[in-house]
Amino acid sequence: MLTKTIADTLEKKIAELGLPLAVDLWNEKKVLGTTPPRATLKFSTPSTLLLLVNPSLGKLAESYVEGKVDFQGRIRDVIEMLTPLINLPNGAQRKANLSKLKFWRHTRHSDRKAVSSHYDVSNEFYELWLDQRRVYSCAYFRNADDSLDQAQANKLDHICRKLALTPGERFLDIGCGWGGLILWAAEHYGVSAVGITISQNQFDYVTDYVRSHGLADKVEVRLMDYRDLPDSEPFDKIASVGMFEHVGVRNLPVYFRKINSLLKPGGSVVNHGITSVTFDDETMDEENRKFIDKYVFPDGELTHISKVLEIMSREGLECSDVENLRIHYAKTLWHWVDRLETNQERALALVGEKKFRIWRTYMAGFAVAFERNWDALHQVLASKPAADGKPAYPLTRDYMYSR
Repeated sequence: MLTKTIADTLEKKIAELGLPLAVDLWNEKKVLGTTPPRATLKFSTPSTLLLLVNPSLGKLAESYVEGKVDFQGRIRDVIEMLTPLINLPNGAQRKANLSKLKFWRHTRHSDRKAVSSHYDVSNEFYELWLDQRRVYSCAYFRNADDSLDQAQANKLDHICRKLALTPGERFLDIGCGWGGLILWAAEHYGVSAVGITISQNQFDYVTDYVRSHGLADKVEVRLMDYRDLPDSEPFDKIASVGMFEHVGVRNLPVYFRKINSLLKPGGSVVNHGITSVTFDDETMDEENRKFIDKYVFPDGELTHISKVLEIMSREGLECSDVENLRIHYAKTLWHWVDRLETNQERALALVGEKKFRIWRTYMAGFAVAFERNWDALHQVLASKPAADGKPAYPLTRDYMYSR
């Protein structure tokens, strides 16, 4: 009786909203909207339909990953049509907060394990849907119709311009991924680049690339934790892209203190990372947070940009520029999702059904989160003041955008 009531309510809602969505039920009944469907949602048992009682993105995402529900069509269309039917984050539903953080997290061992679970999947898998440089972070779209390859090249250059890199400088990338930024900086700006990662797959890939392209005199990659970098090797410029989300809120003072200690006086840093849009880290409801922590980014933590700026300032870094790129990240993620779905057959062969579903779901979910301002992405440019107080940056921002 309950499942029939839910099915009837669902059919009525789909019709009222005019959604181009079909729903296949376990008893061969089909629920149809008033327009031809662009996607079909499938419930294989009566119990799975109960997911629509107080539903959330997190619950539905886990059910899809575990094979309890399925769909045909683009996940982009499915999420767009499900959004009016489910409970979205609001003040009453934001249950998780900083007091629930597990403070035993973010040791060197736990960080290495968490990073490995996400990044050490398969280099070939990431190659299917990333750009040609394998840049796994928010791109920068100078034009709305930029290709993913172009937008990622824009981003790499945007960071280098912000840092005003010049030939001969020592440049550090904390969390260098597959080496896109250090290779770009060495090639286009003539710096001596060092990248660090705690992903074995990424380290092996960059090491082989540097060796095979004869770049050992310009580019170095190290398999190490940022906390283990020696202060005796200061850098002129530092970047950290898509990494500080994994540091842990409690460890942010340690993280920025370390960056300060690694910078020469007058040196600059760009910190690029996802931030919360609320002041108390309550952007996601409990179910969404559980999904992300269980399947995607174990131990990932977000905080508001104001907290980031406060901690950077307390640790002696002078912030001179802040840019919110959340719309750019939404576009980036949809590019990744489309490319993953285009290469679905190969992806399934490489990582299997469950991991494919995890990546497909989380990237689409994050795309929606950035579109709807549930999450943000900020680039912060800061510097370590020289002893005489002379600024490390020009009078205006014009230098960042000159062609």
